[in-house]
Amino acid sequence: MSTAWHSRYALRTLRAKGSTIRELLKITQRPEVISFAGGLPAPEVFPVKRFEEACRTVLEKHGPQALQYGPTEGYEPLREMIARNISRYGILADTENVLITSGSQQALDLIGKLLINSGDRVLVEAPTYLGAIQAFNVYGAQFVSVPLDDDGMCTDELEGSLRVSPKFMYVLPNFQNPAGVTLSEERRRHLIFLADKYGVPIVEDDPYGQLRYEGEHIAPLVVLDYKTLSSHNGVPPANVIYLSTFSKTLAPGIRLAWIVAPCEVIGKLTLLKQAADLHTSTLNQMVAYETAKDGFLDQHVKLIRQVYRERRDAMLQALDEFFPPEVTWTHPKGGLFLWATLPKDADCRSLFRAALAEDVAFVPGDSFYANDVFEGCRHMRLNFSFSEPEQIREGIRRLSVAVKMQLRRAGHPTLEIVER
Repeated sequence: MSTAWHSRYALRTLRAKGSTIRELLKITQRPEVISFAGGLPAPEVFPVKRFEEACRTVLEKHGPQALQYGPTEGYEPLREMIARNISRYGILADTENVLITSGSQQALDLIGKLLINSGDRVLVEAPTYLGAIQAFNVYGAQFVSVPLDDDGMCTDELEGSLRVSPKFMYVLPNFQNPAGVTLSEERRRHLIFLADKYGVPIVEDDPYGQLRYEGEHIAPLVVLDYKTLSSHNGVPPANVIYLSTFSKTLAPGIRLAWIVAPCEVIGKLTLLKQAADLHTSTLNQMVAYETAKDGFLDQHVKLIRQVYRERRDAMLQALDEFFPPEVTWTHPKGGLFLWATLPKDADCRSLFRAALAEDVAFVPGDSFYANDVFEGCRHMRLNFSFSEPEQIREGIRRLSVAVKMQLRRAGHPTLEIVER
C-alpha cells in the first residue's frame, strides 16, 4: 500500500521554491553555450596544488582528528584566523564570536530559523540575492523591498519601510548580487542611523568584500555600527550580524563560510546548527586552514583580483561595442556581476530563450525580486568571473544579437541585427 506523502508534508514545504539559477545551469551545460548565468569563480584560479599539499599535511600530521567529529562552532585555529583577518577591516571579534557554517547558504538558513516566525517582515534590497529569498521564504517571511541605484540601497526611501517594523534588514553592501553596485559610505551611515532609530537589526552579507578592483575600501556596516553608535551613546552596539565565505577566495567546493555575531546570538545559532548537521566537515576546515595560513590567502586574493578585473573590463568593453544604446548596465567596482537594464517593454524571459538559440545564457532579473517581479522583467544579471576574456567578448556579441532582435520586435525599428 502506497503512502500519500503529499498529505504529510509540513506546511513550510509549500513555500519552498527551486533556485532559478540551479535550473538554468542544467540547461546551459552544453559545451557550445557561453554562460554568464552562474555565480561561478574561475576554476583556473583555484589553488589546486596548495590544496593538494594541505590535504597531505593534514592527513599525515592530524589524520585521526581530521576524520573525527568536531565542535559545532568550528575548528578553533580556523576561527582564530578569521577573527584575526577581519580585524584588519576594523571588525572587532574574538574566536567566540565566530561560527563556521557549511557555506553561506547554511548561514542564511540558520539566521532564518533563528529570527523568522511565519508572517514576520524582512526588509531586503530590490533586487536582492536569490538564495536569501529562498532561505527566508521557507520560514514564512513577508518581504519589504527598498530599491537601489548605482550607490546601493536608496536609504532616502528606507524610513517608510522601517515603520512597518521588519524583524531585520538583509543587505549586501559590497558589489551586490545581482546588481554589482556598492553602498556608498554616506548611505551606510544613514542606514546605521535609521536601523538604530527604529530598532531594526541588520544582517550584512559580504561574500565579495575582498574582491575590489578599483576605488577605496569602505568600512563594513558592522564597523560603522560600532564606531558611530558607541560614540553616540557610550554603549558598544551589537546590531549587525556579519556573514562572509571562502567560496570566492579559496573555492566553493569546500563549502566553508562564517557568521560573526554577539556571543548570545552565536550560542543560539550553534544550537540550531547542532540540530542541522552537528558540525561542518572537520577535514574541510583543517585543509582550508592549512591552505590559507602563513599569508597565502592574501597573496592568492591579489591574483583573483587581477584575473577578475581583466574579465570585468572585457565585458564592459564588449557591452560598449555590441549593445544598443537602449540598454544600460552597472559598472561594478568589484565582485562577480553586473546588471543590465533594457527598456520597460522588454521581457527577459523571452530574451533568455532567444539568447539560448544564440548559444549564450544569463539569469533573467525577475528571479532577484522578492515582490515586484514585473520590475525584474527588464533586467538581466551577467557574470564575468567564469569565462575568459575572448569568450566574454564572443558571448556578449551573441547576446547582442538576441537583444536587438527582441527590441526590434518590441517596436525599436532603428536597431539593426548584427551578422552572425
